[in-house]
Amino acid sequence: LAHIAESRIVTSGARLGAASFSQLVQQCRLAKERLLAPNAPERTTVTVVGAGSRLIAGARSTELTRSEVTEILVEGFFPHTAPDEKPQRVRGGIVEFGLPYVADPAVTRHIAAFLARYANAAREALGDDSGFPVPDAVLLNGGVFKSEILSRRLMEVLQDWAGKPVRRLENDSPDLAVARGAAEYGLSRRGRGIRIGAGSARSYFLVLDPDSENPKSGICLLPRGTEEGREVRLQERIFSLRLGQPVRFHLVASSGDTAFQTGDLAEINGDSFVPLPPIAAVLPKEEGIAEKPVNLAAVLTELGALKMSCLSRDNPDMRWSLEFQLRGSGAASQGITGKLHPRFGEAAELIDRIFGARRQEINPRQVRNLRRDLESLLGERDQWDTPLLRELFNSAWEGMRHRRRSPDHERIWLNLAGFCLRPGYGFPLDDWRVRQIWSIYDQGLQYGREAQVWSEWWTLWRRVAGGLDRRAQEKIWEEISADLQPAAKQPARRKNINRGYDHVVRLAGALERIHFEHKIEIGELLLERLKLPAESIQTWWTIGRLGARVPFYGTANNVIPRITAAQWLERALKADWRATPPAAFAAALLARMSGDRERDLDEDLRKRVAERFRAIGASPTWILMVEQITELNEADEKQVFGESLPPGLRLIH
Repeated sequence: LAHIAESRIVTSGARLGAASFSQLVQQCRLAKERLLAPNAPERTTVTVVGAGSRLIAGARSTELTRSEVTEILVEGFFPHTAPDEKPQRVRGGIVEFGLPYVADPAVTRHIAAFLARYANAAREALGDDSGFPVPDAVLLNGGVFKSEILSRRLMEVLQDWAGKPVRRLENDSPDLAVARGAAEYGLSRRGRGIRIGAGSARSYFLVLDPDSENPKSGICLLPRGTEEGREVRLQERIFSLRLGQPVRFHLVASSGDTAFQTGDLAEINGDSFVPLPPIAAVLPKEEGIAEKPVNLAAVLTELGALKMSCLSRDNPDMRWSLEFQLRGSGAASQGITGKLHPRFGEAAELIDRIFGARRQEINPRQVRNLRRDLESLLGERDQWDTPLLRELFNSAWEGMRHRRRSPDHERIWLNLAGFCLRPGYGFPLDDWRVRQIWSIYDQGLQYGREAQVWSEWWTLWRRVAGGLDRRAQEKIWEEISADLQPAAKQPARRKNINRGYDHVVRLAGALERIHFEHKIEIGELLLERLKLPAESIQTWWTIGRLGARVPFYGTANNVIPRITAAQWLERALKADWRATPPAAFAAALLARMSGDRERDLDEDLRKRVAERFRAIGASPTWILMVEQITELNEADEKQVFGESLPPGLRLIH
């Protein structure tokens, strides 16, 4: 409704500012409620007031009618649909971003899909296999059903599906439904109310051989029908639990008719078994104990999570608990499972030979050739998938203390660790791995007078910056800020040390969590340096990352103000983009459309950038980036990150 009203208020295709549009949204909300209420007027007015001295004179108004609101909202959200219509998978205005927003706004299609999903169970329970099963009575909760028009439409659709009247239960205060439900639940837990429970709708299995060829086998942790809150234990089976190391647990759910019991073994195959996202953890290590015999216990919590516990055989009071979130789509986890490369063992031995605790007779050439030797075993390293990379990192981390044997050892270790951990997030236990590697930051370099060692040091932190928290990034910023100053302003103790200026500049662009004022400080300093002929044109890459309207991994509330971004973009527009392609890419990031009115630059400025791109024959995706909301393709994602990302790792930007 607000977009429709905006098109009438603003002419020539312009848009309201963020504050004015927010005001318009609230005005349209009130208008919607007024026009959908009983005895509603035929039309109502929405007004956006001006700003400052033009508060009244700058006000703009338009009208919304009851018929158009009914058409847009009732037909859009509660259309008459057939019971066999499924939700459409068209890309909508709100897309999934951490939360499971749906693509189809038609509530009635989602209700039909829900009823169809449980149609067989409903027919079996009712003893009636005729027709489409529809509830006999419906309780409408939520503020949307305060509108009698919407409530009446939903009941009409349900009655059409049922072919008979459907009873509507009374709800005098839908706004209090959640609060009342919480109170009733609390009373029922104390024996003072009615508690209705159906138990677990599925059986849950722990996969015992996730990396083997099919068929896989699994052990039943929790049979279907188990009541919420009741813990079941697998007393007859003993497992060995690794401590102090990353471990992954894989679950599958079965909604089939087979009656499993706790501890039953089953072959995990067929459509009745659905994989759930695995959970990864590092369980506390006991002194001198790497593995511990345990029993398993499981319980379905009242909040819908499966809680699995590992109980020590020696001390049943000692337990390690893990929770699997079962609600949601239950989609598989972005390709993070699978078998490791068959020659991984040889690769791990090779890393241990160079960085292992036992000092072996290794000539310097073997150290320098570690990357080549690993690629001869595992293939080109750009094709190493994420599970392999993280396992290689684990092998390298075991030799962390021995990276200082020589300048080559230190340089090669930094390169391997950073490459295998990039981009520092996106894979189970990456937060734990990044915490481990961050512990070496204060240790610094052993061979700090070697330029190549400095280059690999800064490259390591650029590669894993996405996994560092704000405090860690601010600490890096405090150290490198002096390196970005002109030579005359740098500390005397650094003037004779080549700390890899170009790599420092690129690292600065990757620090998206530092305060935006620090980003502005870096950007202004680098723009001044770009006036010097000796400054590398690659500095423009950092300008683009610092001023990007859509961060690569950071938060939208920490981007630099659009006024500053517009000023930087004007500087980029003055550059010769054919001679300095990084300046053109920086312009694409600075002018990229996010859909957020507070971040997006003025349309006229973005048009100038798009026209300039067309004039130089720039990538079509760059033009799309500044003209509409779009996702990065693989090539542009690689350019923003500064190198390729691990194959199969899907990041949300």
